[in-house]
Amino acid sequence: QVQLVESGGGLVQAGGSLRLSCAASGRTFSGYHMGWFRQAPGKERELVGRISRSGGNTYYADSVKGRFTISRDNAKNTVYLQMNSLKPEDTAVYYCAAGSGAWAAKYEYDYWGQGTQVTVSS
Repeated sequence: QVQLVESGGGLVQAGGSLRLSCAASGRTFSGYHMGWFRQAPGKERELVGRISRSGGNTYYADSVKGRFTISRDNAKNTVYLQMNSLKPEDTAVYYCAAGSGAWAAKYEYDYWGQGTQVTVSS
């Protein structure tokens, strides 16, 4: 079992930055690839980005590429999402997730956090 707790959300003006954190407890954090998802009201959940177990591979959705950066610190059991140049359309609840499967299993995750709200004002 892995417990995930997100933090760092809040209200920010367009063009601003936020850094989300996701702290993991339970089983060995480095054994999981990690993903960040978001869901806006009335919309489907969207994969924002993901990072491999070692941190050597990352993936970003086109909508955030060049603005968001995922990183992880396996010694601290934490994954981060640095969000720069935020836009109102980035407003959503952001979730982190842990996957035990292959890196190719892009949308398969075993554990989810409770989410943190990010609101970007225009």
